[in-house]
Amino acid sequence: MTTTSEHVELATELVRLLETRILDPLEILLASDELLGPIRARLRVEAEVWAAQLLGTDRERATRTAGRLIGVLFPGDTPFDPPAAWWRTALGRAVARTAGHPAAAAVSYATAGAMLGITRQGVHDLVKRGKLDRHPDGGVTTSSIRDRLDRPQESARGTARHDHR
Repeated sequence: MTTTSEHVELATELVRLLETRILDPLEILLASDELLGPIRARLRVEAEVWAAQLLGTDRERATRTAGRLIGVLFPGDTPFDPPAAWWRTALGRAVARTAGHPAAAAVSYATAGAMLGITRQGVHDLVKRGKLDRHPDGGVTTSSIRDRLDRPQESARGTARHDHR
C-alpha cells in the first residue's frame, strides 16, 4: 500500500505540473492572475483527490485518472511516450503501478527498467527467470511490469533496485 509521504509527493508534483502547464500560460494570456485565484485553489484540492485516486486500490479509477491527467498535462498528436526519467517521478511511478505504459502493450528493456527502478540487466534477469513476460514482438509486456509493481515488496523502490526475486 501507499504511504502518506507518497501521497504528499504526488499531490505536490501534480500541483506543480498544473501550475506550469495550465495556470502559468493562462496568466500570460490574460496578463493577470486575478481570475485564476479560485481556479488555482480548486486545482490544489483536485490534485489531492487525483493523487488519492492514482494511489488507491481501484485500478480502473486510477487508470482513468492517469489517462485524463496525461492527456491534459502532456498533450500531443502522437501516443504518449515519456523519457526514462519521467518514470522516476511521483506521477510516473503511480502511472506505472496502475496503468503500466498508457500507450504501449510492450516496452523496451531500458524503459521497463526505468518503470521498475532497476537496470536493463535487472530486467533481462527477471525476463530470463520468468518474473516478467517477454512480448512476442520484442521487449517486455507492460502488464507484467504493472503486476510486478503491484506486489508489495516491489512498490518499495529500494527493494526493486537490489533484489530481483
